[in-house]
Amino acid sequence: MKTTIWLVAACLATSLPAYAQVFKPIEVKDQELAQLRGKYVMPGRIISFGVVMSSTWQNAAGDRIGATANLQVQQNIYKPQFYVSFNGGNSGNAAPNTGTGVVSGGAGLANNTQGVTQSVRSAGDYNSAYNNVQLNVSESGVAPANAAAVGQALATGATLSSSSNAGTVSVSNSGNGLQMAINANQNQGQALQRLADGGLLQSTTLLGGSNAVNNLTQLNVVLRDNLPSAGALNCNLDQLKGLRLTGY
Repeated sequence: MKTTIWLVAACLATSLPAYAQVFKPIEVKDQELAQLRGKYVMPGRIISFGVVMSSTWQNAAGDRIGATANLQVQQNIYKPQFYVSFNGGNSGNAAPNTGTGVVSGGAGLANNTQGVTQSVRSAGDYNSAYNNVQLNVSESGVAPANAAAVGQALATGATLSSSSNAGTVSVSNSGNGLQMAINANQNQGQALQRLADGGLLQSTTLLGGSNAVNNLTQLNVVLRDNLPSAGALNCNLDQLKGLRLTGY
């Protein structure tokens, strides 16, 4: 049996019956309902949203290079800002042998995909590479302390970079997205993360041997856990009663 669900587009503000006469109900077809997924989050429920992007590269000699970019948005933050911190170090060991691997194809992965794209291409031996995406949702009565404001502020249109014996890492903010790229020395390969245009790209290309690469992007959401008061619930019920006057 067909299920009919009516969506009442009414602005429950000052005079509900008057608004209900202007906004007419719209029937949602079963085919459209079949495409709906997930749950809604009411406005004001999200009290903190953050992005953490990090990449690290360690070569066969033990040299390391990496970076972490943080962004945290809360109600008391006037202008969201990315902050970048670098990490890495030189082991003092002899540089690894120059990578001789060759990887062909795959150019379309960076420009012709949507959503989350992850790729690892290796033309060397004894390598490890991980692309990870984490979505962390928690509940709290108060917003967490702003832990993102650590490191160098990354202005719109700017690029920050750092180098070690392992290679060079650069972090750029185009205004439409964030990109983190590592170019390893001795032709060992490249790593790239890009969060832009509604999609996430994580890519690693290995041309040498015994490298360890990690790409991680985290989306952290904190929801308000306190339930509405009895007074607020009664107010909402009183507003909904006005719908009876129009036959809903």
